Amino acid sequence: MRFPTTDDVTALLGEHKSPCLTIYQPTQRSWPARQEDHIRFRNLLKEAETELAEKLPERKARAVVEKVRALADDNQFWTRRTAGLAVLASEDTFRVFDLPRPPRRAQVTVADSFHVKPLLRAVQSADRFQVLCLHRDRIRLLEGNRDALDEADLKGMPATATELLGNVVIAQHQQVPSRGGPPTQHREPPDHPNHPSKSTGDANVDTARFFQAVDREVWERHSKPSGLPLLLAGIPDHVAFFRAHSHNQNLIPGAIEKDPDSMPAEELREAAWRQVEPRYLERLARFCDDFRTAQARGMATDDLTLAAEATVAGRVGVLLVDADREHPGTLDPATGRVEVGGPGGGVVDDVLDDLAELVLARKGTVVVVPSDRMPTQSGLAATFRF
Repeated sequence: MRFPTTDDVTALLGEHKSPCLTIYQPTQRSWPARQEDHIRFRNLLKEAETELAEKLPERKARAVVEKVRALADDNQFWTRRTAGLAVLASEDTFRVFDLPRPPRRAQVTVADSFHVKPLLRAVQSADRFQVLCLHRDRIRLLEGNRDALDEADLKGMPATATELLGNVVIAQHQQVPSRGGPPTQHREPPDHPNHPSKSTGDANVDTARFFQAVDREVWERHSKPSGLPLLLAGIPDHVAFFRAHSHNQNLIPGAIEKDPDSMPAEELREAAWRQVEPRYLERLARFCDDFRTAQARGMATDDLTLAAEATVAGRVGVLLVDADREHPGTLDPATGRVEVGGPGGGVVDDVLDDLAELVLARKGTVVVVPSDRMPTQSGLAATFRF
């Protein structure tokens, strides 16, 4: 599964060849419900074709559509989905993301830029985390939230010791070349009765090298770009051994000290959330306390108009957004002017999402918070930098 990161959203907010096609679709995890997803996606693609044909010459429209049609024709792709799907395509871009929660509705947008607001909600939800499942010579990485936990795309990272190290493995007294060729057997003298065997020590060396390599790769490819907390899952010896060699700044205390492969998916999710929830609640409480303290000093607001003006001026450092609230309307990104509602009762944007997009573009922090944890009733809480 390929979940979006803040870096992905930032890249999509940049310049791209127009028009840009964005498709969002709620999807199903289980059979037989998910067999309808394929059909719904094809219908959305037909809608996209019609809109593209109105805005592009036939050749260019066909080039964009064909990228997406290849996905529609990939039966293997549809055999395993999460709660939602996002597809973004233009002449110079093609990105596909799984979403941990379903988008509010299926939609097709053809515009001068990508429609990234549903991605913002997914990326900034406060309850997201990752789980690294450990074995002595292989790993799995999961990503999810309180509701679901799915296999994460390793982004090119090898998952086994042989693939990742690719040089010398000494546990069996055997040298494994990095570029192919037969292994070379080492001739070791028989162990003396008064001296322990080297095999245990050699295996520990191999495991340490593997875990150190995994730690580097997970940090660079996953933890650093996502910023998500990382929880370990494995037998106690493996968990302790990995933690002793880890430099991952997102690694959190606690662990699932059990072989994760022996656990049903729902049991693993529940065990993970029990470990992550206290940290999640502590983080939310800290954001809320900081907001209340800043508000008492005149350095925060829950007023939409004031928050929009401050955001355009680059003053908002942290924005908390109610996960279940919408403010239909538009936000002028140049002036901060908010227009509530829309012309003729048609489909309009959500100003909260527009505000979140602006804060993120100005290097602020956006956190999507459950309604019962919000420190305000307005749907937002903005803390100022200055």
